[in-house]
Amino acid sequence: MPKPRSIKSVILLRLAVPLIIFMTVETLLSYFVTLHYVDNAYDRWLLDSARSLTQEIKFPAGKIEVDLPPEALEIFKWDESDKTYFKIISAQQGVIAGDKFVPEPLSEDTDWSKPVFFDEMMYGEPVRVVSMLLPSDPGSETVFVHVAETINKRRAMMIDILLADLVPQLLLVLLVGLFLLRGIKRGLLPLQRLADEIARRTPRDLRPIPERHIYQEVRVLTNTINDLLQRLAHAIASQQRFIANAAHQLRTPLAGLKLQATRALREDDVTAMQPTLLQIQNSADRMAHLTAQLLVLARSEPIEGDYEKGPVDLLELTRSTCIEFVPKALQRNIDLSFETSEQVLTVTGDAILLRELLINLLDNAISYGNEQGNILVKLLAQPSPCLIVEDDGPGIPQTERQRIFERFYRIPGTSGLGCGLGLAIVKEIADLHKARLQLSQVNELGGTRVELWFE
Repeated sequence: MPKPRSIKSVILLRLAVPLIIFMTVETLLSYFVTLHYVDNAYDRWLLDSARSLTQEIKFPAGKIEVDLPPEALEIFKWDESDKTYFKIISAQQGVIAGDKFVPEPLSEDTDWSKPVFFDEMMYGEPVRVVSMLLPSDPGSETVFVHVAETINKRRAMMIDILLADLVPQLLLVLLVGLFLLRGIKRGLLPLQRLADEIARRTPRDLRPIPERHIYQEVRVLTNTINDLLQRLAHAIASQQRFIANAAHQLRTPLAGLKLQATRALREDDVTAMQPTLLQIQNSADRMAHLTAQLLVLARSEPIEGDYEKGPVDLLELTRSTCIEFVPKALQRNIDLSFETSEQVLTVTGDAILLRELLINLLDNAISYGNEQGNILVKLLAQPSPCLIVEDDGPGIPQTERQRIFERFYRIPGTSGLGCGLGLAIVKEIADLHKARLQLSQVNELGGTRVELWFE
């Protein structure tokens, strides 16, 4: 597993790298600009040396004479760092004075109207050379003066400039880097405090994270965490309510089973035991029904990410579920009908939960509808997919329609083995699928119509 990157190192890197690049470019530009002016200055001094030589060249009676006394020659060549060479050459007479190995411009189209500067090698050392053509009278000989000088002073100046510019830049980068490191560390301190505060909490402490001393950019994260904590607290509270309700509802049939089993054990005659065994069977059926509904209710809890939605063929699901309930409807002589346009009707949801929703609606309709009555299951495609279940029972009073969706609530005086979870499960599953649930009376005589409209 790769080691996670540090925000501090990423920020420092993204700030330091551009700073170093900027400083390097600035140093190079400064170096080359300064080198240009240094070369110009030394080239002027080299040109002055060449011009001082030209003053010693005379043209008496059309002849060429060079008067360089030893003292003047010593002064000309004197330099602590560099060696200076010169050559005076005539087109007709060749080398008149100086060192014959002083380089000359090799290009034939050299412009001699101004001094010519170039770099060459002499005695294995790099030299800077200036060449110039002496003005002369028409018909006189053409004379050239070449002066070469090693570049030690230039190199020394280059190193001095580089050090003078680069060392302060490096010190500045290090100083700025230290300030950046300290500033980033202090800037990230609230995040560390936030992490420490969350780490000190117990698993039951789901209070929202306080937003004091939190940067504006971090509030997006804290708001998201607070929203998650709120949803988690709601889910845990819902699960705790479910456990409490389940324990309460299971306690009653279990106590009944225990009492009836005790009664059965006291009887010696099998015939005398039969009423007690029938009560045990009814309690077991009630407990099995309650357990099944509790499991469905637990699955339908609105906890995000706990189920997967997908395309569901509502027509096929409704038809198959209605077929399964035909035998139960026939036991009470109830006519179970199914109407649809026979066109494919697809909704997005969880097929298992939608099946449980329809099972609870049909179970309620059969249990509380009139014996020898009618139940109609209908599917509509327009204006949006809709599932309708109608019965011709006594109906639900207007005053009870808001409470029947509460868990474990039953209308006073209601018979049957129900435990008050059927419509609560229907409401949970409808909310989970963001479907609109409507409850109404079929006609003036009663009856209940349940409509489930999908988006």
